[in-house]
Amino acid sequence: MTKMTRPRSHRAIWISDVHLATRGCKAELLLEFLDQCDPEQLFLVGDIFDGWRLIRSWYWKPTHSAIIQRVLAMARAGTKVIYVPGNHDEMARDYEGVHLAGVLVVNEYMYDSADGRRFLVIHGDQFDAIVRYAKWLALVGDWAYQIAIWANNWVNRIRGRLGYPYWSLSKYLKHKVKNAVEYISSFETALATEARRRGADGVICGHIHHAEMRMIDGILYCNDGDWVESCTALVEHHDGRFEIVDWPRECLRRAAAPTLARGTWPVAAE
Repeated sequence: MTKMTRPRSHRAIWISDVHLATRGCKAELLLEFLDQCDPEQLFLVGDIFDGWRLIRSWYWKPTHSAIIQRVLAMARAGTKVIYVPGNHDEMARDYEGVHLAGVLVVNEYMYDSADGRRFLVIHGDQFDAIVRYAKWLALVGDWAYQIAIWANNWVNRIRGRLGYPYWSLSKYLKHKVKNAVEYISSFETALATEARRRGADGVICGHIHHAEMRMIDGILYCNDGDWVESCTALVEHHDGRFEIVDWPRECLRRAAAPTLARGTWPVAAE
């Protein structure tokens, strides 16, 4: 008699820009999310750890190790785990094609969805002119960004003591700056153009810490966001439907309805 097994909760999940080894990493929230996950495939779409910060100073919490252990446990349990390094963990790009403890390292990946569409999976820094042609400016920007994240952490400590949920100050400020909004739009268009050039139906990326899912000239652009500001992920359901999971919002929803079953998710983030 064939043993019946419970279906995986998702066909695939994409997360990126975790930035382990930084104070801005929302490791506790990511652990909560991963504990609710049982996907067939898990994609780590770059900047999982922050080599830029590790070179300057050492910062590592037990929860950072717990994330790595959780991912490896998922791989041992049968989840196909694929790691696509980004610019902050670019040293891992030297291990292209290597399996590390059950995790396949590739610099990009062509993914076939359940409904037959093809998606280019790539971190995205290759299409960031600042990172590619003026790395010194990217490093200065990273320093300024860390200050914003530091302020963000203090704001949320105060909000937590007052009983308010997590809210991203840095995300709010970024989307109030005209140049930042224009940069995001240019990045999205560049990735969609590359996906079309490759003959893909869509692109899945990270890098800019802005979760988004929209059509750009016939190409489905999907950005899974980050676990520093937004705490978001991209998921594919078994019918080929994609959606963005906003984990802080999902936590509020679960608090309001504690009987929700494991593996049920919110409507796509706005």
